[in-house]
Amino acid sequence: MMFMEEKSKYKAIIDSLPKEGFIKVTGKKPSKIKKEEKVALIRKGNELFNKGKYKLAQRIFLTTGYTDGLIRLGQYYYKNNQPLEALKMFWLAPYKKGIEAMASKLAGMISLWLREDKKG
Repeated sequence: MMFMEEKSKYKAIIDSLPKEGFIKVTGKKPSKIKKEEKVALIRKGNELFNKGKYKLAQRIFLTTGYTDGLIRLGQYYYKNNQPLEALKMFWLAPYKKGIEAMASKLAGMISLWLREDKKG
């Protein structure tokens, strides 16, 4: 019974993977911007995040290199079954605890794929 619940949980995650593939993300240094501008942008990013405008907040957090914002986005994506987006945010933060949590979840997905492959 537990295997079936685990299987359906991972299947939902697998089904949510983007059909067009993955976007390469690098850990480039954030743009050179003045401290005052960076503070204003981070405030705006936090405001957007709190309003549920996650993609816009993400653009700002990536531009400014705001690790706390990236971690919060990773946690949001993780809770909403978007493991690859979560992993990207944790990786760019870098947030070791989040990366380790995602590694465990992704290992479970791979294990499921291998079990299904043996059946088919």
